[in-house]
Parts: sequence; C-alpha cells; structure tokens
Amino acid sequence: MKDLAPVLLLALAGFLFGGAYSMWKTTRPAAIGLGVCGILAIAGAILWLV
Repeated sequence: MKDLAPVLLLALAGFLFGGAYSMWKTTRPAAIGLGVCGILAIAGAILWLV
C-alpha cells in the first residue's frame, strides 16, 4: 500500500487537472479550485515518496 498511494495521488491530480481544464471557460473559480487541489495532490505524492 505504501508504494500505491503516490500513484493514486498522481492519478487523482490528473483527473483534477482535466476537470480544471474542461471547466476553465465556463466556471473559472471552480477551475482554479480544482487546479489548487491538483497541485496539493501532486505535492502530497512527492512528499509521500520522500
């Protein structure tokens, strides 16, 4: 499980960034929120690996 968690966090970040990209033209505040959550997911994955 220890090695699977960073991979799942990176996959979650991908979904969040995809959602942010698709929402950018219609709802910018929600897209920014999804982007921030994606950045936090990537940071969590990196910190998990360190």
